[in-house]
Amino acid sequence: MTQTVVGIIRGGVSGEYDVSLKTGGSVLRHLPSRYKPVDILIDKNGVWHRGGIAYAPEKALSHVDVVFNALHGYYGEDGKLQKFLDHLQVPYTGSGAIPSAMGMHKMMAKDVFARHGLKTPYAMVLKRNSPWNKEAVRVYRSVPHPSVVKPISGGSSLGTRVVHDFHDLLDALNHAFHYSESVIVEEYISGREATCGVLDHFRGEERYALPPVEIIPPAGRFFDYEVKYNGSTRELCPSFFSEKEKTEIMRCAILAHKALGLRHYSRSDFIVSSRGVHILEVNTLPGLTEESLLPKSCKAIGCSLSDFLDHTLQSALNG
Repeated sequence: MTQTVVGIIRGGVSGEYDVSLKTGGSVLRHLPSRYKPVDILIDKNGVWHRGGIAYAPEKALSHVDVVFNALHGYYGEDGKLQKFLDHLQVPYTGSGAIPSAMGMHKMMAKDVFARHGLKTPYAMVLKRNSPWNKEAVRVYRSVPHPSVVKPISGGSSLGTRVVHDFHDLLDALNHAFHYSESVIVEEYISGREATCGVLDHFRGEERYALPPVEIIPPAGRFFDYEVKYNGSTRELCPSFFSEKEKTEIMRCAILAHKALGLRHYSRSDFIVSSRGVHILEVNTLPGLTEESLLPKSCKAIGCSLSDFLDHTLQSALNG
């Protein structure tokens, strides 16, 4: 039986390089035997490597039947790699170029969510090349506090802080501008954190919502980069949300996936409060390590990581 050659692209030029290495490594370890893996590394300088040897991107992808995109953040998740692969006519996992770019741009995604009736926290945008120190006064007076300051693109909560006063706001903006040219200041909604994955064409459904995961960070912390990866956060699946809350989270995850035109899989993050279920953002390429949230929710319904990879690759190959 001829094996399908899968180019697993990992690494990349974003701040999520290390997380991408882990996602790609997990994909390599759990790839079903019907596939032949090719490990393609993009280093931090953007140089492509195949088998430890540097190649031009087109050469690194030669004789690859399908790409599993294991990148996170800039270039891999914002539509740039997708556009390049479309040009080469190489099928790949995950969403297409335009939906990826929209999902990565947090404010653009929030606008789409709002147009489709999803609740999302009020937010404003500041740009690094503007007199943002002065504009911060207007933002501080307009956005309810405490608030959350985060780069307009990127993942893993890099550059994200919760602020309580104007001094905090200026400090958080200065920090976030190291990660992005534009920054969102968003109202902080107190509540329980949840995330919910969506798979396309799974178990007889066009879009299948996985069971929500409840995220419980350490006391006094939010789900920032450190607590995401240091093991101090509890991630419960099955969760303790009520059946009504679970149903609403799953409905909103599917609606967000559809509204942005995403494909294959996604994972959306929510706050569940007395004001209802609010969507925060969508992850078009969520982490796929053994400890990651989407594989945990797959496992809860009896879908192994290998099963998920097989399903996703077949979806990519079948268009």
